[in-house]
Amino acid sequence: MPDALMLFAAGFGTRMGPMTADRPKPLIEVAGRPLIDHALAIADDFGPLRRVANAHYRADQLAAHLDGRHVAISREAPDILDTGGGLRAALPLLGTGPVFTMNTDAVVRGPNPLRLLADAWDPDRMDALLLCVPLGRAVGRKGGGDFTIDDGGKISRSGDHVFTGFQILKTDGLADIPERAFSLNLLWNGMAAKARLFGLPYPGHWCDVGHPAGIALAQDMLRADV
Repeated sequence: MPDALMLFAAGFGTRMGPMTADRPKPLIEVAGRPLIDHALAIADDFGPLRRVANAHYRADQLAAHLDGRHVAISREAPDILDTGGGLRAALPLLGTGPVFTMNTDAVVRGPNPLRLLADAWDPDRMDALLLCVPLGRAVGRKGGGDFTIDDGGKISRSGDHVFTGFQILKTDGLADIPERAFSLNLLWNGMAAKARLFGLPYPGHWCDVGHPAGIALAQDMLRADV
């Protein structure tokens, strides 16, 4: 089971408009606390993990917020590196084994995503296991799904499931990608070609908070759990 977690927190948050003019997106509040604190609550509930957050836009603010929270900072400079490049740059802090990754612009209502992934992870068959939510429970989602999950758990592009941002993946393939800044899609493509890319349906609800309307939608979703 992975013992490290990558928190993706470096983006510019351009979809949030003026809300990110003076702060990074992970510090936007939902239900009274910053988005990154919602993510850290999931990690805390799961148990001890070596935790790393990447930072680029307003990195000093993010680092100050995380000071004393047992989260190492992987600063991306002068350029932002996207998810794949950012993960590769953070490997000295994460270690060499499989890692959890988590986006910091979404919230969930339901079972702990990391625990579900850990329980389903089979490194003999899988190079990556992506947690995906059916479109009907993807609150605030604009557009269609990302993947189809077959009866054996393998995933293919397009379909009725949305990637939640939570996953377990092996990182050794990152060394073979020549670009400095690149999406994890490049790593997934190679795994899919070897039939080692898997998906796990999430039984709860997930909300995209990457756009302003997502804040109220997420708060309504969380209140529905009371």
